[in-house]
Amino acid sequence: MSTNMELITSVTVGSGGAASVTLPATGTIPQTYTDLKIVMSGRNTAASGLVYFSFNGNTSNRSSRLLYGSGSGTSSVTYDNTDPRAMIMNESGYTANTFSSGEMYIPNYTGSNFKSFSADSVQETNATTAFSYAMAGLWSNTAAITTITLSTPTGSFAEGSTFYLYGISAVTSTPKATGGIVSSDGTYNYHMFPFSGTFTPTQNITADYLVIAGGGGGGAGGARGGGGGGAGGYRTSIGGSALSLTAQAYVVTVGAGSAGGVGGSAAAQGGSSIFSTITSTGGGGGGCESTPPGQNGGSGGGGAGATNVTAAGTGIAGQGNNGGIGFSFSNFSGGGGGGASAIGAAGLTGGGGNGGAGTANSISGSSVTYAGGGGGASYTGTQGSGGAGGGGGGSNTGGASINGTANTGGGGGGQGLSGAGGNGGSGLVIIRYAI
Repeated sequence: MSTNMELITSVTVGSGGAASVTLPATGTIPQTYTDLKIVMSGRNTAASGLVYFSFNGNTSNRSSRLLYGSGSGTSSVTYDNTDPRAMIMNESGYTANTFSSGEMYIPNYTGSNFKSFSADSVQETNATTAFSYAMAGLWSNTAAITTITLSTPTGSFAEGSTFYLYGISAVTSTPKATGGIVSSDGTYNYHMFPFSGTFTPTQNITADYLVIAGGGGGGAGGARGGGGGGAGGYRTSIGGSALSLTAQAYVVTVGAGSAGGVGGSAAAQGGSSIFSTITSTGGGGGGCESTPPGQNGGSGGGGAGATNVTAAGTGIAGQGNNGGIGFSFSNFSGGGGGGASAIGAAGLTGGGGNGGAGTANSISGSSVTYAGGGGGASYTGTQGSGGAGGGGGGSNTGGASINGTANTGGGGGGQGLSGAGGNGGSGLVIIRYAI
């Protein structure tokens, strides 16, 4: 029996760093895999490279044992719940801009047994010193793992640190096509494309699909609340008609999320995703001070809070919804971006509008919500929240707003000051067919 590794989610730490990262950022881990794997490239901003772990937000009953060395002997240490180490990364005293790598493997994460893991990681200074760490850990709890949080006790994970969560599954039959990340659950074969590629059936098949475009970036308000980015267009055969495909190559295009606006500028539309005859249109960018209306797209971007009432972008029927209008009174509040299942909320006197909710889809074997709109920003009021399904929240701190989640098509959050709006999340294509 062979196995396949499928990307579930990824997180890249943005400007200002982050004290912790939770995988997945929204929702829960599908319970359809046999094992889990985390791949890390990271650096700490302080003089501490420790990476702590917790499962399901539970900070009890954790322990680990560390074996480490640098080529001149090894040492081992046992840690309890007060120091729950999982991996080690580069710290501030190491060579500038060097990131260290690590992997964490969690078997049988859905079982009723205690949850164990093994991890390997390194520290290196790009000079003469390099340390290698091997860790064995245990969470003495019988609950299935639904979320994983990695944190640091001091400092923060530096900007650019990345964390990828993969699901491992057994392939119980020979796939009838090639391309993407392949998995099987005994009923269906799945081909996931978090990136562009080619899907090639080896025989005629009937296939279901989910095609999500890239989300629109959030608008940068300048001195006004920017609108949230619209979610990428959402199209699926679940509940509708599957595609009849022949033994030939089909190009799969996965749209990128667009960058958020900067310094009062508008955000562009996200990239479209294409599979066979199915095209999903990129989400509309959020409005800004100089260009207040939200852009049209799969779902429309929210209008900026720059005029009395600012028009929102229009969504495409069957793919998404309109964004929310912007409103200038009092707090200069931008509207939320539209989502796959709901219109973005209007910016009001209290603050920016929330992004429209996305839609749950079970094509991957478990229910996952995709294509949420980005939250609108407010100059002085509260910030709109991102819509369920990967939408990023708005901000008025002058720093970057929250990005849409990768491979969900979520819209980026709007910006209320001179910083950058959040980037839209990249799209996704999933194809399944019966074994």
